[in-house]
Parts: sequence; C-alpha cells; structure tokens
Amino acid sequence: MKIAQNAVVKMHYSVIDKDNNAIDSSMNEEPLEVIIGSGYLIPGLENALIGKEVGDAFNVTVPPSKGYGERHEGLMQAVPKSMFEGIEVEIGMQFRATTDDGEETVMILDIQGDDVLVDGNHPLSGIELTFDVKILEVREATADELAHGHVHSPGGCGHDHSH
Repeated sequence: MKIAQNAVVKMHYSVIDKDNNAIDSSMNEEPLEVIIGSGYLIPGLENALIGKEVGDAFNVTVPPSKGYGERHEGLMQAVPKSMFEGIEVEIGMQFRATTDDGEETVMILDIQGDDVLVDGNHPLSGIELTFDVKILEVREATADELAHGHVHSPGGCGHDHSH
C-alpha cells in the first residue's frame, strides 16, 4: 500500500540541521506512528511521505517555509521579571503564555536586570532540516483514529471518553 491521506504510517526517523547537528531521532527508540493529514508532521516531511511504501528509506531536506516557519523578530519581546512572580527564571526555560493569538510556548532567551527577553518562535523555526526516514508499516486508519486525529494502540486509544 502506498502512503496517502489518512494512512497510518509507522516509521523510524532522524533529523539534523544544515550543520549536521542531531535534532531528534527514533532510531534507538519506539518508531513514530502518525496519521497522514492529521497535522502532526510538518508539511515538508508529510509531503515527502506521500506515495512511499513499506521498506522505503529516503532523505528529505525541508526548508523553514515547509517546516516550523521562518523566525519572526516580533515574537521576541522583553517582559517585566515581575510577570514570573515566585519563579526563579533561567535562560532556556519554557513557559506557556497567553498572547493575542492564544496560548503559545515562549522560551527565555536572556535576563537583563528587571526585564526578561522571551521568544515565541518555535525553537526549530528558521532552520533547514534534513530527515532520514525508513518506512516500517503502512495501513488505513480506522474510523475511530480518524475521528480522534491520532493513532490508537491495540486495545483502544488510552483516553477516557466518559466525561
């Protein structure tokens, strides 16, 4: 079966940046299982999977526009340290913040006196990524998986629907 919209794909992957720094890998862990079209994968990787089959192994380089987006300077801003009341802030910490665009994750870039410089860009924004992928399994998603938008393990999806 070729990979298409609504297929469940089980794959191993590794990803590096253009300087060959390792970003992430499933090679020594559990493979990744996703539904094509669920929005879980970045567009550049998802598009590269279409038409592939079990046993295929390939590399794909994804530009920021098809990955995590370009960096936007406007998403970096200084906020008063008092906003982090009771928290010992450190560079590199991540927080959920309410913004004009809803909930976003921001990372602390710098601390300057009473100001904290935060960045709302995705940590991988502006970075060209190269994926090394091996397709292990391809199947049709079940109706339940499509309704929930994620892959279910044998025996259900592991979350309670009684609420």
